[in-house]
Formats: sequence, structure tokens, C-alpha cells
Amino acid sequence: MTETVTLADIEAARDRFDDPAIVRRTPIETNRSLSEMSGADVHLKMEHLQRTGSFKTRGAYNKLKQEAGSDKHVVAASAGNHAQGVALAATTVGLESTIVMPENAPQTKVDATRGYGATVELHGSNFGEAMAHAKSLAEKPGMLFVHAYDDPAIVAGQGTLGLEIHEQVPDVDTVIVPIGGGGLIGGISTALKALDDSIRVIGVQAELASTVHESLRKGAPVDEESPKTIADGIATGSISELTLGLIEDHVDEVVTVSDDDIARAILTVLERAKQLVEGAGAASVAAMLSDRVDVESETVVPLLCGGNIDMSMLQTVLTHALTDRNQLLHLRIRIRDQPGEMGRISSIIGEKGANIRTVRHDRAVGDLHVGDAYLVFQVIASGENHANAVMAAIKDAGYEVERVN
Repeated sequence: MTETVTLADIEAARDRFDDPAIVRRTPIETNRSLSEMSGADVHLKMEHLQRTGSFKTRGAYNKLKQEAGSDKHVVAASAGNHAQGVALAATTVGLESTIVMPENAPQTKVDATRGYGATVELHGSNFGEAMAHAKSLAEKPGMLFVHAYDDPAIVAGQGTLGLEIHEQVPDVDTVIVPIGGGGLIGGISTALKALDDSIRVIGVQAELASTVHESLRKGAPVDEESPKTIADGIATGSISELTLGLIEDHVDEVVTVSDDDIARAILTVLERAKQLVEGAGAASVAAMLSDRVDVESETVVPLLCGGNIDMSMLQTVLTHALTDRNQLLHLRIRIRDQPGEMGRISSIIGEKGANIRTVRHDRAVGDLHVGDAYLVFQVIASGENHANAVMAAIKDAGYEVERVN
């Protein structure tokens, strides 16, 4: 495929970024904890600190800055981050915008998009259905469709991140970039490889929203009709001929990570870097900390590309991650259903320094004898050793105890 985005395009895009209140040069911070965990010299690119919480404003502003002064009405489809970028960019250059989002889009992203001045239409159960509706709206006269990634101007805008990374960490060995539709990695890899071909660029997709491997194998874009991942920002389920060509030309490797990997990475970044990122934003760290990518002794830049995590999703992720770490326990304990049993067991748990969050009685269970019941405690412990000590103490007191989560 003929390359349609060049270093010159990306440099021209950066020249259009004339207002740091719209697109800012985001910082890079070293992180000792992540460096020790990975065996690399880790520099986090903090793109989640953009005003809209993600990189998407770069591409949208680059495209729509060139439409300033026209009477076009902007239309876009997005699961959230592209929506906010387009809304802010359109409002800034004086254009009206309509954004179509899936009906299950996080409410925080819907509210933010409206807050940036766009009209939001909720349509369809996934990104593909929202996209089809947006394209039908864009067929009307005077409408300008802004694609999330299948547009050279969008890709060039996202590629300005590559310029910044090269300037901020000139000795970088490897850059790790999340992949949804491929516009971000297409732009970044184009810039980096033009500046220094020795820099390794690694792309990351969620396992159940992975399209790149099969697309590379077939030499044409392959869609995933029902992408399923907690990283909604990279759950596009498709790439384009434009982005596939850029990936083929400039990206060294593409790996996948599980939602479990992403959940752990969100919590790790929160604890060790004191940064709250969404699933897509944590995917690069998930790849670095897994066995999918070897970065030992390298200078590595994982891109934290977005921070717009829905609070209900954050609660889900934290619950899963704490369970995985043996810090959140659901203990089912068989008792004689008589006064004082809950108090006795609560005292045992308390004496071991664990905190009880909830407790309930289960009596309508088929394997119980008449007069027996289960107490189900939700307990917070400090980790595996503490959890085992709590369970051992309950057993030593003569109770049958089972961990059920």
C-alpha cells in the first residue's frame, strides 16, 4: 500500500497546535517501581493528562483546524474518547458537531462529550452500530464525517506523540502503544521510524478485541464483530487499510493481553505511579509487565493514552484485582443456626486483624441439615498469608470454612 502519512504531515500537524488549552505537550515521568518490576528503565508518557483525558484531541484538532471558517456540521462515532476530542476541537474552531455513541457508552464520557459542546445521539449496542448510524447522518448535505482512525489527518495528529516521545526520551529503545483502530500506533510509528529506525515499536491489543494479527496474516483488515474487553477505548473491533498499511510498514511487533492483565495494570499504575488510567491507557503497562514483551535492560516508554475510566468500571476492576491478590475474600462458613455464632466468628476474624465488609445468612441451601446455615463474610485482608491465617483460625475454632471467590 502507498503510504499516506509522512513525517512532514505529522510535523505540519504539530504546527497547527496553537493553543495548549486544547492540545498540550504532555509530560513523561520515570517510575522506579515499574522499572524494578520490568527490569527496564521505564518512562511513562502521561497522555491521559490531556484536557479531554486522552490523545484523541490531537487528531481531531489537526483535522478540524483546517475546516475553521466553513459552515460544515461535524459528525463522528465513538465509544467515548474520540467523541470528546471531536467535540472540543469542533467547538474550538466554531463548528457544530453531532456525536453518535453506543447506548452502553460510559455515562461519564457521554456527559463530558455534551459538556464540550456536541449533540450526543445514543444508538446501537456496539461501536459498529453507532458507526453505521453516524455514516448515515453524514450522507446529508453539509455534513463532515470525522473518522476515529481511517483518515490521514487524524493519524498525523496522533503521530505528534511520536515527535514528543523522541524529544523527551532521545535514547528510547522501545515504545509500547495500545491499538484500537490503529490510528495512534500508525502515527507514532511513522514519526519514530522516520526519526530513528532502530526504535522498536510494539502494539498491544486486548485478547477479545484483537484484529491486527489476522489482518496482517490476510493482508487486509479483518473485523471482530463483538469485541469484549474492559478496555472500551480499544474495543473498536476493526482497523482500516490505511492503519494496517502503517502497521505493516513501521510496527515491529503486536501482542495481546487479557482483561486480567489490564485490570492488574490499572491497579499497579494507580498504586505505583499514582495515576488513574482507563483500560486502554493501562494496556501498554500490562504488556510490559507480562511475559509477552521482553524489555529487560532497555529504555522503555509505555504510553498511558487515556484516563477516562467510568467509576463503575473502576469498582469492578478494583474488586477483581483485590480478589486476585487475595485481599478481598468471600468466606462461606457452616454454622449451627443459633444465637451467638455470628459474633463468635466475627471476633475470630477481628482478632486476626482482618476487616469485615459485609455478612449474610444463607439458609435455603440444599446441602444443609435442618438447623444449620451458612454465614458468608466479605473480608478485607492484607494478602495471601493474612488470608490463610484468617481461614486457619476459623478452622481451628471448629468451623467448616470455604473461600468462594
